Amino acid sequence: MDVQEVKKLDAYLKKLFANPRIRVVPRPKKDDSAEVYIGEEFVGVLFVDDEDDERSYNFQMAILGTDLD
Repeated sequence: MDVQEVKKLDAYLKKLFANPRIRVVPRPKKDDSAEVYIGEEFVGVLFVDDEDDERSYNFQMAILGTDLD
């Protein structure tokens, strides 16, 4: 992901979830994904999917049982 792509994803998620605290940050040493934060809290990873010549993105977020307590 280049800087422009990260900025577009950042703006899209802020608008989609109506939350200006969401941040999309490039991952060090990885060009196929970016990290997603709300404030300083890490919430998940966005992965690029270029299958079938159509670019899309998969958001993966783990929710631990301890998070629900």
